Amino acid sequence: MTLFIDALDKNAFSKVDIVLFALPGVGDVGKNAIELLNEANKAVTVARYIHPGLTPLARLDGDGLLAPPHLAVNRIETEQGKTILTITGRGQPSESYLQHDFSTELLKHVADNNIGEIIVLAGLMSAPEVKEAFAVATSSHHRVNLEQRGVDVRRDQPSGGAIGMSALVASLAPLFGLDSVCAMATTVGASGDVHASLRLLEFVSKGWDLDVMLPEDATSALLSKLNELAPSANTDHVRELMEEPDAFYI
Repeated sequence: MTLFIDALDKNAFSKVDIVLFALPGVGDVGKNAIELLNEANKAVTVARYIHPGLTPLARLDGDGLLAPPHLAVNRIETEQGKTILTITGRGQPSESYLQHDFSTELLKHVADNNIGEIIVLAGLMSAPEVKEAFAVATSSHHRVNLEQRGVDVRRDQPSGGAIGMSALVASLAPLFGLDSVCAMATTVGASGDVHASLRLLEFVSKGWDLDVMLPEDATSALLSKLNELAPSANTDHVRELMEEPDAFYI
């Protein structure tokens, strides 16, 4: 397969400190977190990852132009001089071998641009009273470093494992010389769990000293929209589509 990188800015991948990655999954926790972060920090779209495994549905973009299916790469420049790339999109390939191909090609491109670390943001379905955020490491040395910095790194979750492209990106990253974790926030699993997304952003911002603007209830138009769209039911439709009952899409 061929991954096409549509760079909209010649400096799109230069001098990047860290990458945040998320796709739709349990509660859309990770994807919504990135969209909220992009909005609060006035992120600029600098590139698109276009892969043939994505559903062949072209959509109108914000400028009214028909855009190919892709994952959007946005760039955030913080006041303290840090550069963060966020990667997210509407979906992922449906076939496992296409998810693997997309993940490895993306990771190779990230590594080739001398980016050292990637954080995958995701939700973990849990009881309503459990409101936590934590990290799951993918290599021993990075786990030690995180624990020394005071980051809550779990060794027993997700107990059933995880499937999908987000899980592949997190777990395969060390093979490309990248430090990686899966940062997770607990959720009841309902689509649009904004509170879990905010909890996850606070955890990552503090744990990695990202120095980013966090969304505020009173000012975030996207936050208000997500709150309106969030259903009251706790049905997890993602879980119904899983091939293995003990694993889940993140």
